[in-house]
Amino acid sequence: MAHIVTLNTPSREDWLQQLADVVTEPDELLRILALDQHAELVQGAEARRLFALRVPRAFIARMKKGDGNDPLLLQVLTSRQEFIDAPGYSTDPLDEQSSVVPGLLHKYKNRALLLVKGGCAVNCRYCFRRHFPYQDNQGNKRNWQTALDYIAAHPELDEIIFSGGDPLMAKDHELAWLVNALENIPHLKRLRIHSRLPVVIPARITESLCHLLGETRLQVLLVSHINHAQEIDDDLYDAMHRLKRAGVTLLNQSVLLRGVNDKAQTLAALSNALFDAGILPYYLHVLDKVQGAAHFFVSDEEARALMRDLLPLVSGYLVPKLAREIGGEPSKTPLDLQLRQE
Repeated sequence: MAHIVTLNTPSREDWLQQLADVVTEPDELLRILALDQHAELVQGAEARRLFALRVPRAFIARMKKGDGNDPLLLQVLTSRQEFIDAPGYSTDPLDEQSSVVPGLLHKYKNRALLLVKGGCAVNCRYCFRRHFPYQDNQGNKRNWQTALDYIAAHPELDEIIFSGGDPLMAKDHELAWLVNALENIPHLKRLRIHSRLPVVIPARITESLCHLLGETRLQVLLVSHINHAQEIDDDLYDAMHRLKRAGVTLLNQSVLLRGVNDKAQTLAALSNALFDAGILPYYLHVLDKVQGAAHFFVSDEEARALMRDLLPLVSGYLVPKLAREIGGEPSKTPLDLQLRQE
């Protein structure tokens, strides 16, 4: 029987310490999980040259020891399959690598996406920005100010999305500087934060961050990125409820990943676990075709069949929107609209 790993992790106040104490070598990760004799997993180590391995110990602690198919492990462990040059896959699947100003993507009419920081607490192997030129879009006050000037000059914008990398890699005082500046732009109404950091290091949700988000005049939404119910533990539950008490709207987006969450029962368990943590399922994205991630692909036909199977398992408000993002399109493209037509 598989067992959850027991690791000594710092208190929830030490998120920066946890951020520094990460596993970056595949062989160390496999040793921790008692998988270092698993030949196929060991042979995938070289893929760290394509995309670095980075996993916080707080996230490793939720993995099952001795299970080479653990759904959390599969999301972060290097694989030989990343070397496959898959037809139809590219290094820029969403045509994003041409920002309007450094670090700002104005992809949709009423909202713009600010790449606050280029780094992440965890490197997910299916990341659609694993090849993104972050060196040309650095998260610093000079670039932020240029982005703010652009936002102020475009009154059609009513929502700003903090993204990255991971925007919560920024320290609280940096986020306060940005939020205060956005508050002074009168046509802005909403701030949306897309982050995986509260999932892999729940300690990131500090009291000062909650105070900042609770005091701003902007309506604040946090969109977490959780793909499997096993990612939700007591620490995450507590962190999300601190945000909820601060008045933050909590949503979740997942990516449909082969071998991780491509079963209706798995998706149902995720939706229920999210709602228990105060989070509403928002999007279920089909895989963005980024080079190196083709082994995670689930076809549109399979995805629609999964959604049909999911519908009778959960309440309607727990069914996420099945969608894909297509570069240059004015919005996400829903796939589940065809469910009733087929």
